Amino acid sequence: MDEVHFVNTRFDPDVIGFHAIAQEMAAAAGYTATLSVDAGLAQLLRLRVAQLNPCSYCLILHTAAARDAGLHPAKIAHLASWRESTMFAEDEGAALAYTEALTEFDLSAFAEQHERLARFFDEKSIAEIAAVVINMNVWTRLKLAQGAVPVLEEVTPKHRDQSEG
Repeated sequence: MDEVHFVNTRFDPDVIGFHAIAQEMAAAAGYTATLSVDAGLAQLLRLRVAQLNPCSYCLILHTAAARDAGLHPAKIAHLASWRESTMFAEDEGAALAYTEALTEFDLSAFAEQHERLARFFDEKSIAEIAAVVINMNVWTRLKLAQGAVPVLEEVTPKHRDQSEG
């Protein structure tokens, strides 16, 4: 993310101290938190929330974090089509479906998705997965509300092409 910075186009959430509250949540369930749930899975869930909401800040941050967590680039690239893929294990699919139901607040599907998730994860892991999803929904909505717009920095090439004169 060295080449990208963000500009708030709507408001500064620190005017009311909101970042401090969100940072407390991030310490418990954010991408640097220590959880018992697999770190790669947690990154997939964070990135899926960013896709669903769609938050530029979170998409850029969590795509990089997913790469840093060792996830295969192809798996990251087609996360939005996870249902059509053989790259995602059954437990990942259950967690992704739960993430979507919780993010989209689909009450008709939520109980079913929770039951599916419970076939693969214990109560503590389910609580952590829910915390990851809820935390990401807070951050995506915060960044969307404040108007966090990415600006790509001009990268100066180290060597000029000889044909450019």
